[in-house]
Amino acid sequence: MSEKLAVGSPAPQFTLPADGNASVSLAQYRGKKLVLYFYPKDDTSGCTQEAIEFNRLRGDFAKAGADILGISADSPESHDKFKSKYDLAFPLASDEKKEMLDAYGVWVERSMYGRKFMGIQRTTVLIDGQGRIAKIWPKVKVPGHAAEVLEAARAL
Repeated sequence: MSEKLAVGSPAPQFTLPADGNASVSLAQYRGKKLVLYFYPKDDTSGCTQEAIEFNRLRGDFAKAGADILGISADSPESHDKFKSKYDLAFPLASDEKKEMLDAYGVWVERSMYGRKFMGIQRTTVLIDGQGRIAKIWPKVKVPGHAAEVLEAARAL
């Protein structure tokens, strides 16, 4: 997790391409709570489960005044297929250059089966309506995570 990313600090600004030939930026969410959830790869088991859980609770997030934005390094075209396959109703942003992922401290060295590689550490960041970091969940375990984030959004 980035040393500069801390609760109470301003969230790093971003503008990224998204699914559906759209673009998203932090500025679009000013005045609303925003759940940024960073995930490694479209259409993999953990990432699919996480997306489905957030999607299932999206109405509750809306009632809590929070929007949801998923972010990975996959292409917008990959996001289009992923959203369509699982009927996801929130935007997915693409950071193929990994600049925003790096700014949020989630582009890190990882290890799997003894092999080291650079990748996304599954992380969720809750941003308040003033654009400040309200809560950070590093190294997320998927089961029950979306419900935990929802409770934090309600309490904010």
